[in-house]
Amino acid sequence: MNKLRHASLAGAAITVMMLTAACGGGGSSAKDDYGKAPAGSSSKIGEGYGAGGYGSGNSSNTQAKNAPAKEMTVREAPGIGSVVADSAGMTLYRFDKDTAKPPASMCDGDCAKAWPPVPAGDATASSGIGAALGEVERADGTKQLTLAGWPVYRYAKDTAPGDTKGQGVGGTWSAFAPDGKKAAGGKQEEKEGEKEAEKQGEKQGEKQGGKQGEKPAAAGVFVADNAALGKILVDGQGRTLYRFNKDSAWPMKFACTGTCLDTWKPAKPVEKSAVRGVPEKLISTVTRPDGTEQLAVDCWPVYWFTGDKKPGDTAGQGKQGLWFAVNDQGKKVTSAPAA
Repeated sequence: MNKLRHASLAGAAITVMMLTAACGGGGSSAKDDYGKAPAGSSSKIGEGYGAGGYGSGNSSNTQAKNAPAKEMTVREAPGIGSVVADSAGMTLYRFDKDTAKPPASMCDGDCAKAWPPVPAGDATASSGIGAALGEVERADGTKQLTLAGWPVYRYAKDTAPGDTKGQGVGGTWSAFAPDGKKAAGGKQEEKEGEKEAEKQGEKQGEKQGGKQGEKPAAAGVFVADNAALGKILVDGQGRTLYRFNKDSAWPMKFACTGTCLDTWKPAKPVEKSAVRGVPEKLISTVTRPDGTEQLAVDCWPVYWFTGDKKPGDTAGQGKQGLWFAVNDQGKKVTSAPAA
């Protein structure tokens, strides 16, 4: 009798483990490959990072590539126009796969060898640069300089002041213009990229049950510091992510349906390589009753609120006593942090 009871308990435990692994333990089965090709993996070097050629490899060169920008100036680059350079005249670049609102870098590992991040310290802008300076914390904890919110890089193949070999590499890298946008030589590439993104948005919208032409939110999950709530999760557009008390993570249940979805929009799934500041194991994808996919945090479906009008807004917090922001540990935020 005891043996039979033990066997039943063991079987139940295995079942629970399997079901847990399908959600909070590493993502739903539909998205198991999200974590297999992070942004810095060597398999993507030829897809926009610049294949090979990380510089001479000597220590002085490496130090120069990772030196502070100091006083940044505007220089004229043949065929490109006005570009931003560091105090040594080396061209500074931005990466399309990064985000500016909120600032986040998607260039790690081998990517960061080809495109060394510029440290945040000891940087000033000359009068010709109209974009604001800032900083962003990278995955390794270091602080990187930002211009108009965009993380700033050098290119390892630029070996002399004025070089712009990184312009247009992979269709994702561009020199900075003084206003923080892509330098003029990349306008055509930018337009083509926007057209391609729009096409992809239409396809993705159709796949996920959206209207044709509907553009999905910028991909990513990030941590934002909120003065009232502490560290909360936001999407790639800086919109606060919320969970609904009437939903359920175990067993999975979606209570926000019908007219509820006019106000609370299901957050789109993201690749785990686009997750910053929250344990990747907490990020998964769940399938709604209508067959569309939704981002989940710690197995809870998450939404953004149409009443939040700008990045950082938290107007949805505590709505009806049922809607709550999510913190960097995947838990709902019900009170302000201790002073």
